[in-house]
Formats: sequence, structure tokens, C-alpha cells
Amino acid sequence: MANLHITEIKAFVPSRDFEVSKAFYRDLGFTMASEGGGVAYFHFGPASFLLQDFCAPGLAENFMMHLLVTDVQAWWQQVQDSGVIERYQVRCTPIEQQPWRMKDFCLSDPAGVLWRIGQNTD
Repeated sequence: MANLHITEIKAFVPSRDFEVSKAFYRDLGFTMASEGGGVAYFHFGPASFLLQDFCAPGLAENFMMHLLVTDVQAWWQQVQDSGVIERYQVRCTPIEQQPWRMKDFCLSDPAGVLWRIGQNTD
């Protein structure tokens, strides 16, 4: 029997200005664990992604990440308190109840990548 155990999966998130995007994610509370060759490895607890120093035309505006959390209100407050909205001129929506049994909000990063941050509901 083959060993098909998966350790993790990570997306390569595009950035238009690599330095600005790295600062944005650090200010948001992510840890930059390593960097090299135009790629920075970010994590927050067990969730991680690779920020790349690359952005093809239209890529960032059509790229979405989903972060499932246990307390969406706490994350929304973290975004507000971090100052990233004003500092990076990004968009953050209010928390909304979705028909797919989730409360979530959307946050854009400096390149236009959309993060949907949500919590499952009953």
C-alpha cells in the first residue's frame, strides 16, 4: 500500500510590491518564517501560505484565500486593531451571516487578493 499521507497544502499568493505585502501580513499578525528566491513563507498557527514576488496581470484581483477560524468576531477585531486598513488602504467588509452556514467578512490585501475569513455556524 502506498503512503499517500499529505503533510500540508499551501497556496502561492501573488504580490505586486513584495516588500509592502510582506509588511501587510506581518502587521496583520502572521509570522514570516523564511524568505528566499522571491518567496516568503508565512504562517499563523497551523495555517500557512507562500507569498510570491510575482503578479501576472489580473492574477491578484482574481485570487481568493479562505481562512476558517473559530471566532470570526475576534479576527474582525484583530484586523481593525492592526491598522492595516488605513495603513495599506485596503478594504474590509462587515461580518455577514452567509446562507452556507458561515459568518464571514472579506479583507483585501495590498495587491488585491481577497481573503474571506469565516466561522462555521449552525
